[in-house]
Amino acid sequence: MTDKSKKDEAVKDLKDLGQAVKAEGSEVRGADKAVKTQEKPAERVQKLDAQGRAYATGRRKDAVARVWVKPGSGKVTVNGRDQDIYFARQTQRLVLNQPFLIVNSVGKFDVVCTVKGGGLSGQAGAVRHGISRALENFDPTLRPALKKAGMLTRDSRVVERKKVGKHKARRTKQWAKR
Repeated sequence: MTDKSKKDEAVKDLKDLGQAVKAEGSEVRGADKAVKTQEKPAERVQKLDAQGRAYATGRRKDAVARVWVKPGSGKVTVNGRDQDIYFARQTQRLVLNQPFLIVNSVGKFDVVCTVKGGGLSGQAGAVRHGISRALENFDPTLRPALKKAGMLTRDSRVVERKKVGKHKARRTKQWAKR
């Protein structure tokens, strides 16, 4: 037997097997459903509450921020205080305003947020994450720009836990050879 005839015979056997499975009709139907579901993703829609605000939750380290975004003059309120008072450092305010810079909407939205847990750096990151997600809920067409800039991804880095027999997470006890 030549290689060509072996291949032809193997293909014929596979076709016969396929016909037998089709006759039973069990696995083929499940495969058809899997193919149909991959055709088109669901369209994203605007999500607003009764007051016309978009809500989202942002997280970073141990901080959790609840953020409401609505059209306005650009006022940002964090835990009842202005952003300049709550976040004293310029770098934290820059982190907070990054989503607006990315979508070219500085001064077009008012933000009201409550944030708890962690330190100021983690809280600023949590508010940024929440603003990004709320902007996406307000206008789904902003998603590609925010996604490309990495604003919608939750930064999963957290403090490593302390281990038994060590001073900190990795710092070992001092050791002398002699």
